[in-house]
Amino acid sequence: MKEDYITFTIGKKKNIALIAHDNEKVKLIDWCQKNKELLKQHNLCGTGTTARMITDQTGLTVRAYNSGPLGGDQQVGAKIVEGRIDFVVFFSDPLTAQPHDPDVKALMRIAQVYDIPMAVNKATADFMIQSKFMKTTYDHEVINFKKNVSDRAKSL
Repeated sequence: MKEDYITFTIGKKKNIALIAHDNEKVKLIDWCQKNKELLKQHNLCGTGTTARMITDQTGLTVRAYNSGPLGGDQQVGAKIVEGRIDFVVFFSDPLTAQPHDPDVKALMRIAQVYDIPMAVNKATADFMIQSKFMKTTYDHEVINFKKNVSDRAKSL
């Protein structure tokens, strides 16, 4: 059973993705401003418009990917797969239909598959950023994908 999983380590300096739907951008920017001292100790990235607005309004350096509807959510998901994002804060709007909802669901799924912490609202983000794990390394187990692929190839 142990060989089915491998241990990944999230370092002390986290790679944090910041994402918000349009109706939630102001809330995320406010949250970033309130947590600016903590956030500036980490590497930040985000989807296009959100990243730009956070940088402009807080002074934090946020690397921008594409806007969510133009593939930004998928870019963040790919960075999770590559081990380049450790933590996601996504202020999603549960009351407004999103044209790129399948991309959002895919991002949430990949964060779950790779056991990446993901906040989808302010309360969860507050709990996560105040966690003792924000100041230390964190080991977590994920599926041993090489073994999984090998086993699947043998069984098909």
